[in-house]
Amino acid sequence: MNEHETGKKVIIIGGGLAGVEAAYQVSKRGVAVDLYEMRPDTMTGAHTTGFLGELVCSNSLGSTQVTSASGLLKEELKLLNSFFLRIAEKYRVPAGSSFSVDRIKLAEAISAEIEAIPNIKIIKQELKDIPNTDDLVIIATGPLTSSDFAKSITNITMRKNLFFYDATSPIIHAESIDFTKTYMASRYEKGEADFVNIPLDEQQYNEFVHELVTAERVEMKDIEKDILFDACLPIEEIARSGEKSLSFGPLKPVGLIDPRNGKMPHAVIQLRQDDLNKNFYQMVGFQTRLKWGEQKRIFTKLPGLEKAEFERFGRMHRNSYLNGPLIINKFYQCKLKSNLYFAGQICGVEGYVESISSGLAAGIFAAKAALNEARYNLPEITATGALIHYVSQAGWENFRPTKFSFGLLPDIPAAQMTSGRGKVSKHMKKETKAALALETLKAWTAKAGI
Repeated sequence: MNEHETGKKVIIIGGGLAGVEAAYQVSKRGVAVDLYEMRPDTMTGAHTTGFLGELVCSNSLGSTQVTSASGLLKEELKLLNSFFLRIAEKYRVPAGSSFSVDRIKLAEAISAEIEAIPNIKIIKQELKDIPNTDDLVIIATGPLTSSDFAKSITNITMRKNLFFYDATSPIIHAESIDFTKTYMASRYEKGEADFVNIPLDEQQYNEFVHELVTAERVEMKDIEKDILFDACLPIEEIARSGEKSLSFGPLKPVGLIDPRNGKMPHAVIQLRQDDLNKNFYQMVGFQTRLKWGEQKRIFTKLPGLEKAEFERFGRMHRNSYLNGPLIINKFYQCKLKSNLYFAGQICGVEGYVESISSGLAAGIFAAKAALNEARYNLPEITATGALIHYVSQAGWENFRPTKFSFGLLPDIPAAQMTSGRGKVSKHMKKETKAALALETLKAWTAKAGI
């Protein structure tokens, strides 16, 4: 145990991505952890197992390129010794330049690793109230927080929970796909040809769009029916915004030349491997709230999917989050109750990697508080720091969950980027910001004793 330990423990509520990352970061610093997870006794509307760290929507953690927002954030998390990313590396599946994983095997491995850590106690129990304790508490219950516990959070923060609607994509049994009507390729030939591509000609595309916009959707019972997360819009909602919207969005054919004829299709539907054994494929960008019967009817009209068998249909679920700027400071700590921390999508970040980032930071800061050690703000010029800055400092009036983007990083003077190379391109800006972020984070880890 750490020689400076105060005797306090950290209670973590929620065993998702943020919760397991926080648990690891706290435990490795010699502080005991009680990790609560309500599954499998109480399931959510999106999870399918009782494993810790289960990915419920896509199986992709985003691009690996450091000039992409997701790539930079992952590079920073590696510098910070992210537990989740280290395990995820072992369960990657082919996906071009994207970091995609076998969701179930990864969750199994995450659960086994956490269970093996001596000072982490896993308690499979639903908490309906925030514990009344002097110990530190990290709330990482995620966007699928139970209604009872959400009420408890509201009581503490004295603010109503906010929410939006999110959706998941269908997953198809590989043996039911007719691969003779598809081709393998990655966009712009980046990485291996890891995606299954279903080409559509103009007539097929137009018929598909018509089917989507006229299909029956699942009605949302809540009064506020149109609160949809922009980065994960249901495919039928995108289709309703214009007949060409899908061909410029998730069905964009650019960079996906069909090797069988050397031509670019009018539109392309991509399938991404969902598990290591290639038993399942996920429809990329096909989040939907269509009724299940409609999904089967429409998607089995697509080339190669005529006999498709679905392991999972797409579905919509309600996501809860807090108004971070009113409640959270730059340590992911509650402004109104100092022993309380928030991590994951409940605090106002959006996305897998962002959830891991917040869990990692909250775990570090809570452990240091338990040990009475100095804490240092993560620099805003880093991706991890910029994310905390947004959650804690953004305008509260119209606060919405966000993924990390380069736009959250402070501007850099043009003279600092050109170095005599002429006009500053968007790519050059990202290169410079990424290099500066990583350099700054390395210095911060040394100063903060990470």
